[in-house]
Amino acid sequence: MTDDVPRQRRGRGLSAGRNGNMNSDELDFELPPELIAQTPAPKRCASHLLHYRRGDRSIRHSRFSDVPGLLERGDVLVFNDAKVIPARFGLRKSSGGRIDGLFLAQERPGRWRVLLRNLGDAPVGTTLAFESDPAVTATIAWTGGEGEFGLDISADVPALELLERLGRMPLPPYIKRKKGIDRRDDLDRERYQTVYAAAPGAVAAPTAGLHFTPQLLAELDEAGIERVTITLDVGLGTFKPITTATLEAHVMHAEAYSIGAGAAAALNRAKTDRRRIIAVGTTSARVLESQPEDAPFAQKRGETDLFIYPPYRWKHVGGLITNFHLPRSTLIALVAAMTGLDEQRRIYGEAIEQKYRFFSYGDAMLIE
Repeated sequence: MTDDVPRQRRGRGLSAGRNGNMNSDELDFELPPELIAQTPAPKRCASHLLHYRRGDRSIRHSRFSDVPGLLERGDVLVFNDAKVIPARFGLRKSSGGRIDGLFLAQERPGRWRVLLRNLGDAPVGTTLAFESDPAVTATIAWTGGEGEFGLDISADVPALELLERLGRMPLPPYIKRKKGIDRRDDLDRERYQTVYAAAPGAVAAPTAGLHFTPQLLAELDEAGIERVTITLDVGLGTFKPITTATLEAHVMHAEAYSIGAGAAAALNRAKTDRRRIIAVGTTSARVLESQPEDAPFAQKRGETDLFIYPPYRWKHVGGLITNFHLPRSTLIALVAAMTGLDEQRRIYGEAIEQKYRFFSYGDAMLIE
C-alpha cells in the first residue's frame, strides 16, 4: 500500500506514521521498577530470550545461548562494533563543588567538547580540577547552549588515553551508581562493552550485542550463520525520550556510521541470494535501513537521522535481535514498526508478566 512507504523529511530522516500523526503516548507502558536491570547477568549469554515469530505471532521463552539454533543456515547477522569510551568524569570547583562531565569530542589536541552539569555561574577562563587526579585541570574555553562547553585540558595526552585513566563508563541514567569513583566501574568497563567492540567513539553501548560471547560467535560460524560488522557511534540521543505529542513532530538525533567494503559485499551477496539479514540491535537496523533500496550496498561513511515507527516498509532488515526498551522512546517505536503496535504491546506485556529484565543490562528478544 502506498501509505506504507516511508517519506523523507528534512531534519527528521525517513519516517512513516499512521496518516503522519501517530500519538507518542501509544508507546507508553507501566514497568515495575524492580525489572530495570542494574547489573548484567552473571554470564553474558545466560540472559533470557523472548523469541517472537511474526509469521504465526508465537512467543517462546528461551536463553540467549540458544540463538544459533533458532536462526537459519545462511542468515546474516549484522553487528555494530562501536566501542564505548569511558566518557564520564568528575570535576571540582575551587570551592570544592562537584561537576558532572561527559566527553563528546576532541576538537583539536587539548581542546574537548563536553557536557557539564552543576557548573553554575562559571565564566570563560574558570579552571577546574579533575576529581580523580587534581593535578590535571580543565579551563573553560567557550560556553554553548544546553550545557555544552569547550575545555582546555592541561595534560598533553590524547583524549581517549586520558579518559581511560580518569573517566568512567557512561551508563544510562536508569542505572544507578555512586558518585565519584565506584568500584563497580571495573565491572561496567568489561560488561557495558561488546566482546567484539573495535571502533572507539560511542558514549552508549549497542546493548543487543552485550549478550554475545566468543564461544557463541564461534557457534554461529559452525551453524553456517554469517557475521557482518558495521559501525555506528551511539550517542546520548539514543536515551532521549519522545516529548512531542506525535511521533511525526519528534526531531531524531543524528549519528555517524560507516560501512566497510567487505560488509557491503557480504550484504549484497545476501540480498542476491535472498538470505535473511538480521540486525543485532536497533543501531545496526538504522544503518541498514538508511541505505537506498534501489542500489547495492556500498562502502560508505555518513550520518543517519532515520526515525522508524509504524507503519514502516522494511527495505533490508528481515529480523532483529534487541533488548527491551524504554517507554515512549524511538527504540520501542522501531520495535513496534517491525511487529506492529498491538503485537509490541502484547510482547512487552508477556515480558513483564514473565519478569524479564529491561533496558541496557536486561534480557533480549529475537524477532523473525
